[in-house]
Amino acid sequence: MEARTDWTRAEIAALFDLPFNDLLFEAQTVHRAHHPRNAVQLSTLLSIKTGGCVEDCGYCNQSVHAETGLKATKLMDPRAVLQAAAQAKDAGSSRFCMGAAWRSPKDRDMPAIIEMVKGVRQMGLETCMTLGMLNEGQAKQLADAGLDYYNHNIDTAPENYANVITTRTFEDRIETLENVRGAGINVCSGGIVGMGEKREDRVGFLHALATMPHPESVPINALVPVKGTVLGDMLADTPLAKIDEIEFVRTVAVARIVMPLSMVRLSAGRESMSEACQALCFMAGANSIFTGDRLLTTANAGDDKDAALFAKLGVVPMQAAVEVAVEMEAAE
Repeated sequence: MEARTDWTRAEIAALFDLPFNDLLFEAQTVHRAHHPRNAVQLSTLLSIKTGGCVEDCGYCNQSVHAETGLKATKLMDPRAVLQAAAQAKDAGSSRFCMGAAWRSPKDRDMPAIIEMVKGVRQMGLETCMTLGMLNEGQAKQLADAGLDYYNHNIDTAPENYANVITTRTFEDRIETLENVRGAGINVCSGGIVGMGEKREDRVGFLHALATMPHPESVPINALVPVKGTVLGDMLADTPLAKIDEIEFVRTVAVARIVMPLSMVRLSAGRESMSEACQALCFMAGANSIFTGDRLLTTANAGDDKDAALFAKLGVVPMQAAVEVAVEMEAAE
């Protein structure tokens, strides 16, 4: 099927306004039509270069503008990255994501980046990189290396973007996504909620994603407020600005409905979500998570907690579900 890209803001706002049970029913119906039920993709995210980023993203503790005490590091040795990827595969992950805190990669960094991509792919893992803005030449190099996905979040609605970041524009984000898509790499793009935005901003955020060629992966992050960042300090004194769990689930459900073929990933903030909230997110159509104890520089739920939650819900890792389906088809 070819997914719609002509959604209007009014249509998306109307979805948000549905009675909660009706919204979840519609989202789960859409989900089951296009994805394996009760299966969630496990991905691992590794920070391959931490801190020292010149951008002023208000949510990010890796910005040089933040006063969090985080020390900047150099780009990791590819051998160490491949060792981490092997551990992630052993833990059940099927996608390995690598993130570097840059405005954009420098030409001198590309050989090591390409070595990482090729090495992780040889392990049989899907590869994803997030390195900041890319030009056409850099995107082609990554495509030639076999990169499967490139992550570059739009973060928020176009009209709210300048309230979060001032060192680049929303249009800069779109240009990188176009370069990635033009090179033949799958797009991973989503954003962050709970930054003090209004529902109309969440409508605008999903509208922007749903009216471009739909990203193959859509991460939905809940802000992790870090002291020393602009938003972390601002929201510390206004706890009611944080998105509540029901509204977060609504956001996931609407994302599933308007982007039916995309993987919708629960990303940052999951370590502070209740099990009930996560269960509702899976009901709403989320079918991917980051597993492990860390997400770049912030805490994550951890493998043991994830396994316990999956057991309660009867959810299985997507790779296992695919393998069972293949075996059943072969038996028939």
